[in-house]
Amino acid sequence: MSIPWFIIITVAIIFGQSYIYSKWGLSRILYKRTFSKSIVFEGEEIEMVDEISNKKLLPIPWLRLESKIHASLKFRKISNQDNEIDSEEFHRTLFSLMPYQKVKRRQKLTCTQRGYFQFKTVSMTTGDAFGFGSSFESKQAKAELTVYPKLAPLDEIPLPSHSWLGDITVKRWIIEDPFVIAGVRDYSYGDPMNTINWKATARTNSLQVSKRDYTADHHLLIYLNFDETEDIWLPVKDLELFEQGISYAASLAQYTLSQGISTGFGCNAYLVEPFQNSTDPIKQPIRIQPSNGTHQLTYILDTMAKLRLDRSMSFNHFLLEDINRQMQNTDILLITTILTEKMEENIRILEENGNSVEIVWLQKEMVNNDVNDEAGERNVS
Repeated sequence: MSIPWFIIITVAIIFGQSYIYSKWGLSRILYKRTFSKSIVFEGEEIEMVDEISNKKLLPIPWLRLESKIHASLKFRKISNQDNEIDSEEFHRTLFSLMPYQKVKRRQKLTCTQRGYFQFKTVSMTTGDAFGFGSSFESKQAKAELTVYPKLAPLDEIPLPSHSWLGDITVKRWIIEDPFVIAGVRDYSYGDPMNTINWKATARTNSLQVSKRDYTADHHLLIYLNFDETEDIWLPVKDLELFEQGISYAASLAQYTLSQGISTGFGCNAYLVEPFQNSTDPIKQPIRIQPSNGTHQLTYILDTMAKLRLDRSMSFNHFLLEDINRQMQNTDILLITTILTEKMEENIRILEENGNSVEIVWLQKEMVNNDVNDEAGERNVS
């Protein structure tokens, strides 16, 4: 074969395979992203799994996946050059696929900040073996990750007094509710016959009685004030401080609910969802009514994970809503950085209506240093 014909055939092969890969390189490529856990706490390490399949006879010499990753999701550093993080924003992974091959790639990452993270699309780029051409496509790759706020030890929270949690806990025994079933237990001598749970008895083959839950006149609401000043139009500046406030609120909710205390949560921020995709300019504040059970804790933590550090209204108007709906018999624990005259007036009215209000001061020096008892005490009267 003469040299000119060899060159012509070689060029034809190069451009032919370049055309084939540009036309069919990304066809029948399936991709899925999953996490080892969809719900974690701040600081936990999880595994992200990229699964990609080549459902055709044509081999793929190289395939680059690129997706946007939030900077708070920190990947474990590895020496493999097939994985790359660019400016803590974009994650790139390189694959090579044989015909009808499926590849799974697992990568460890640490969730360093609470939040709600949605992964919607991934960008795919492939080309021929000689690098003369490439094709690009954006494909759906939906995945979600919810990171709950970190739980702080109770002794690190500057509560208004050491006896406050004890006083709240005592209120739960006031009335045993005959209509609220909290589970079953073994029969004890002296239990009334009308408390026997016959279905549970038949299932366990031992005498079981229904365990009653408790109701109380008072409920607990944990409030978090996102106001730094009285100017509603100023953005929240000290993000780290308010993240600490969310951590305090989550820790207190976890403790009080574990003690059987009916607990709710409220704040003058709003949710990342659905407003990030909504044209509705009205952003509703957060109000979770007091309730019991593990489902309530899950609801509160899930809401806290999705909080945007911004304000839907001033906290003064937030308290006015409680006054207008004539809220009564509620213990309020307010986590705040400021206490304005209008807020003090509204707190006084709430207390006159039969509520109690205690303050947890959220201040920079309390976050970074040990808190003395005197600085943490405040009782609004």
